[in-house]
Amino acid sequence: MLLTPRDTYDDLRRDFRWDIPADFNIGRVVADDWAARAPDRVCLEHFSPDGRHLAMSYGTLAAQSSRFAHALSGFGVRRGDRVALLLPQCFETVIAHVAIYKMGAIALPLALLFGEEALEYRLKDAGACVVVTNAFGLSRLAPIRSRLTALKDIVSIDGAVDGASGFAEMIEGRPSVFSVAESGPDDPALMIYTSGTTGPPKGALHGHRVLAGHIPGFQLAHAFLPQPGDKIWTPSDWAWAGGLLNALLPALMLGVPVVSSPAQKFDPHMAFRIMAEMKVKNAFIPPTALRLLKAVDNPRAQYDLVLRSIGSAGESLGRETYEWVKSALGLVPNEFYGQTECNFVLSSAAHLGVTKGGFIGKAVPGHTVAIIDDQGRELPAGETGQVAIRRPDPVMFLGYWNNPEATEGKFVGDWMKTGDLGRQDAEGYVQFFGRDDDVITSSGYRIGPAEIEDCLNGHPAVRLAAVIGKPDPLRTEIVKAFVVLQPGFQPSDELAAEIRDWVKHRLSMHEYPREIDFVDELPLTTSGKVIRRFLRDGELTRAPAAPEGGAVDPIIAAAGARRG
Repeated sequence: MLLTPRDTYDDLRRDFRWDIPADFNIGRVVADDWAARAPDRVCLEHFSPDGRHLAMSYGTLAAQSSRFAHALSGFGVRRGDRVALLLPQCFETVIAHVAIYKMGAIALPLALLFGEEALEYRLKDAGACVVVTNAFGLSRLAPIRSRLTALKDIVSIDGAVDGASGFAEMIEGRPSVFSVAESGPDDPALMIYTSGTTGPPKGALHGHRVLAGHIPGFQLAHAFLPQPGDKIWTPSDWAWAGGLLNALLPALMLGVPVVSSPAQKFDPHMAFRIMAEMKVKNAFIPPTALRLLKAVDNPRAQYDLVLRSIGSAGESLGRETYEWVKSALGLVPNEFYGQTECNFVLSSAAHLGVTKGGFIGKAVPGHTVAIIDDQGRELPAGETGQVAIRRPDPVMFLGYWNNPEATEGKFVGDWMKTGDLGRQDAEGYVQFFGRDDDVITSSGYRIGPAEIEDCLNGHPAVRLAAVIGKPDPLRTEIVKAFVVLQPGFQPSDELAAEIRDWVKHRLSMHEYPREIDFVDELPLTTSGKVIRRFLRDGELTRAPAAPEGGAVDPIIAAAGARRG
């Protein structure tokens, strides 16, 4: 499953073969196997703002996860049971994940930013029997605890309080060796709920093979990682498939140290400080976070960076952000693509010359990706259709939890439909246009929001932007933009007109936003994707929209980031 370095992408793809062992357990390959041959090797480092950083070895990870596995067994957790993790980036999160996999149970990562309704839905739907959390998570669980009938126990890493067992107390004195469950590649290991941008979230159930399936893409996006001194950090929540499967677990399997950092509102200067102080060589930074980093002027002069590779995924990177990373950080960012159900199947690889601004990249070795029509027929180069992945594929989900109808509806023949629109050029590069349900129909044109957002983000006054279609009796829909301004800029009728002209002159006369709302924040999923459903449904508190030629009222307030 490992990539053997080749001089060209074509050679790499031609020579690659899957070789996943019949007995494959995530917990063993990310901890116990390394502990057996290099127990003192550092696997985790934690950044502390006060400079007192922490480190953990593979030997300690293997021992502590074994102790926690024994403790969970004492709670009655058995193979196939769902154990939820409502935790930030910290050592205990990794220990709990590894313990769950070793037991043959199913890990259910959940974001601390989820509200009560989002947590209750997921915990009930999954039938979680144990939740591992912290003091903040306990406060979120308290109002819904009595309604979670399947939940037997809660474990807190902040100690025994409010009916929760203390993590440290639980593992004290437990055996440091645990007999890892025999797990085949298709045995369930992990369930991650879809972000819920449309419809209720669904639990995407993955087998242990999902980690093996991520290795080729992970190595491709990070220039044949591992290399001497490699160390990875991501601001992405480990509860999201991106943070967990695009960074944490693949790095641990390959022996690359992972840097964790305290949960916080994303701060560009703190992000650069983490990367510089912890000597991070590899970073996975979603496009939204990369755009926020642009607020730091001349970062290489301010921070002693040793970055070797930057990967980005979760939404369209766009040409403007791509060019900024090249000029400001001296690296070509490798954009890649996937979904919760089937991740890391397309990637750029700048070290092999596979990179093109505005395009995601090409199919990762071992994966078959195509653009199809509604009947599942492959479309020729240049035609717009739906991005699809052919099964079988190691990163492909086993199915939606307790929802066979939705699972069946995800496929047409052997193609897994992503719901994302794109097109492939003659060289094999795939360009992303947006979700099928996000495409705007205006005056007979079908307009993808990604290209307009990329253009808007290139304007000097724009920090972040999102675009939707607003119903219009004449044009069917018009393009409407929601814009977060850079510090130092104020909403005005003149600025709105300037931004409209910016898009008119750079894209086309039919794609510019006829309405612009200036807002303080955009509603985002935990993975950093804009929840356009909230924008379409008007779930923002703000002044009336600024129509073309109209006045812009002062902004009252914008809704905070909406999760779930």
